[in-house]
Amino acid sequence: MVDSFYLASVAIPAVLVAAGLVIYTRRQISPEELERRRRALINAGGRMVDATVVDVHDSVVQFTYEVRGVTYAASQDLSGLTGAPADPELLLGGATVKFLPRDPANSIVVSETWSGMRRGVHSAVTAEQTGNERKT
Repeated sequence: MVDSFYLASVAIPAVLVAAGLVIYTRRQISPEELERRRRALINAGGRMVDATVVDVHDSVVQFTYEVRGVTYAASQDLSGLTGAPADPELLLGGATVKFLPRDPANSIVVSETWSGMRRGVHSAVTAEQTGNERKT
């Protein structure tokens, strides 16, 4: 009787832990989904300021902007977004950035439904939103 009680007291918690791990790993949100949610949050509640795109390498856009006298340098990977231009040189220059007022370093220049790019991505995102193609 003691052996079966001991076996049950070890087996039941082990099964519960294993089941918990399976549920936890299935419910984890992918990094891509977390990034999409971050962009949506900033797009919905962010403030806009002027920015300058200083470099584009592969699909990563590096930009600078100033908020309340502090200059921020940030980057955003555009590979998960549709409408990225074939020629990254189109992105260099002036842009608009959206940032969270409580955390100005948390910023974007492009999301699924908005673009602060003045050339290149802006037209592609707008065309995707409206279903119309626009030429830059």
